[in-house]
Amino acid sequence: QVQLVESGGRLVQAGESLRLSCAASGRTFSYYAMGWFRQAPGKEREFVAAISRSGGDTDYADSVKGRFTISRDNAKNTVYLQMNSLEPEDTAVYSCAARRGVTSRSEKEYTYWGQGTQVTVSS
Repeated sequence: QVQLVESGGRLVQAGESLRLSCAASGRTFSYYAMGWFRQAPGKEREFVAAISRSGGDTDYADSVKGRFTISRDNAKNTVYLQMNSLEPEDTAVYSCAARRGVTSRSEKEYTYWGQGTQVTVSS
């Protein structure tokens, strides 16, 4: 069992940066690939980024590639999402998720989910 708690979401201006954190419970954090997903009002949840268990492999949605960076600190049981050059289109609830095995872009592949943190980008 893994519990995930996101933090760091807030209201920012377009062009600003923000770092989200996702803290995981348990001693087996390094067993899990981690993903970030987001859901904007009236839209389906979409993949943002994922990172492998060791942190050596990452994957990004085209819409955030070059602006967002996912990373993890297995000693701290935490995964991060550094978001730069934020745009109003990035406004959404951001959730982290965990799955055993390799990274995936499919939300159906993830077993554990956090409650999400709201990111609002004003123009």
